[in-house]
Amino acid sequence: MKKFIALLLVLNLSACAELQQVVSQLPQGTGAISQLDIGNGLREALDLGIDKQVSKLTSTDGFFKNDLVKILLPAELQKVDKALRDIGLSSLADEGLKVLNRAAEDAVGEATPIFVDAVKDITFNDAKNILLGDKDAATQYLNGKTQTALYAKFNPVIKNSFAKVGADQIWSNLINKYNTIPFTSDVNPDLTDYVTTEALKGVYKMIAVEELEIREKASSRTTALLQKVFALQD
Repeated sequence: MKKFIALLLVLNLSACAELQQVVSQLPQGTGAISQLDIGNGLREALDLGIDKQVSKLTSTDGFFKNDLVKILLPAELQKVDKALRDIGLSSLADEGLKVLNRAAEDAVGEATPIFVDAVKDITFNDAKNILLGDKDAATQYLNGKTQTALYAKFNPVIKNSFAKVGADQIWSNLINKYNTIPFTSDVNPDLTDYVTTEALKGVYKMIAVEELEIREKASSRTTALLQKVFALQD
């Protein structure tokens, strides 16, 4: 059994090394596929993910009715949700959840320009590492390049969104109701920070969904360039 596992490991490393060699020896601007093609192909794949998936999150219910990214209560407030439902206040609990997701939907509209700038900055080495990397390597690249900027953009939008839809009042009402229940401890989390962080997770998760589609399904490579570039990793 150990010999078999060792053989699989050797074969896997050999395959990776072979692909690395193929990519590193690509011609600079001529031939079937060039370094420029690879860079442009990865940019095209990321643009596609941003266009198809991130844009969905900006629509009404983009978060709230998407089970992959729906924002639920933070752990310390889940007891609030349960307690309210137990005493017949399910509609208030539902409204509290909805406004969290509405705030995220408002904020995601700020993401696209930041992503576009990050995609433009991809170098050939970045593209090569993405192509040869994990199934979500492109998403990881965007995460590293954009997370700080996106947080700074999302946070004030979410804070304003809470005020715009009366979320601060809804949550104040909800938490005050909970705090009147006997034998409970007062709860006062920073919901703006929590929703900002959860919104970011949702954005990257949906880009990863599209990246995986392109990597694993040839039918999702909708242009000749995508087909040519991702054939290298098949």
